[in-house]
Amino acid sequence: MKIWADMSGPAHVLVLRPIIERLRAQGHEVLITARVYTQTLELLDLHGMEYTLIGQHGGASRTRKLLRLIQRTGGMRRFGKRARFDLAIAHGSNDIAIASRMLGIPEANMHDYEFAVAQHNVGCRLAKRVIFPESVPPERLKRFGVGPGKLFQYPGIKEEYYLADFEADPDALGMLGVDTDRVVVVVRPPPDVSLYHRKSNPLFPQVLARVGSDPGVHAVVLPRTEEQRSYVKELALPSLIVPDHAVEAQSLVSLADLVVSAGGTMNREAVALGTPVYTTYGGRLGGVDEMLIRTNRLRPLTDPRALLLEKKTEQGERVRRDPQLLVDEMLGAADAEAAK
Repeated sequence: MKIWADMSGPAHVLVLRPIIERLRAQGHEVLITARVYTQTLELLDLHGMEYTLIGQHGGASRTRKLLRLIQRTGGMRRFGKRARFDLAIAHGSNDIAIASRMLGIPEANMHDYEFAVAQHNVGCRLAKRVIFPESVPPERLKRFGVGPGKLFQYPGIKEEYYLADFEADPDALGMLGVDTDRVVVVVRPPPDVSLYHRKSNPLFPQVLARVGSDPGVHAVVLPRTEEQRSYVKELALPSLIVPDHAVEAQSLVSLADLVVSAGGTMNREAVALGTPVYTTYGGRLGGVDEMLIRTNRLRPLTDPRALLLEKKTEQGERVRRDPQLLVDEMLGAADAEAAK
């Protein structure tokens, strides 16, 4: 089978990597497309994944987002028409959902946050198969045209699947000059350009001030954009480290004593890798975060003074799940189409 995978954001590289590896090991041909957006291309290069570059992100403007979507969809459609795919797969890419529907290619699209309304009104409606974690209540997806015949759900969180084969690089902190005798904190800024996170998050600069001025802390800040990188560097706080390029963040998360993140993916990676984690996310919590907070695996943070800055004494429990389950669910979209 010839399969098309699209990487429209950096998290997609992580999620789809083991799925693509399994598909290729099973004899399927997989071609990858990607767009210019934060560290997406750097992560593809870091993981040795070849891709065809088509388009770029539209930034924070709704008008530019729409324009870029139209432009990229045209390029995606031409690419897909030439390649003649049997199946398309993605994690949240609307571009491939539109192009696949136009070309009559069955598409399976993964998601794990149900309140990205603009995204789901396109991607979920057009996909042949929509894949969510079991912790997301199905009734929240009905308004996007996702009923029992289209929705497939999996146990746990997606990070437990794509990190199943992960082992931390013991030199990751040392390569960044981190003093491991101090409390090591990994900080992830809010997703400034996401439509579902329009308001600025005042907690982020407060957290930076808290950890960046503590001599007993060494904090690695992993910006999403160059603007964020410049902002953090200009603060010149003595306990902050800001890498100049994309890094293998999962090792940092695993080796850190604490993670403080305003974005969902790194929060859940910390949970999957057994590192204590606080969330400063300012938007509406989805079913996954609700479940993690309810089970005391994710701690909401509203005041930086509440941060418990201490060395962890042991690694928390890791849950590793076989990504073959996700592979089978995606392949099922093509099987269902062929059975018609």
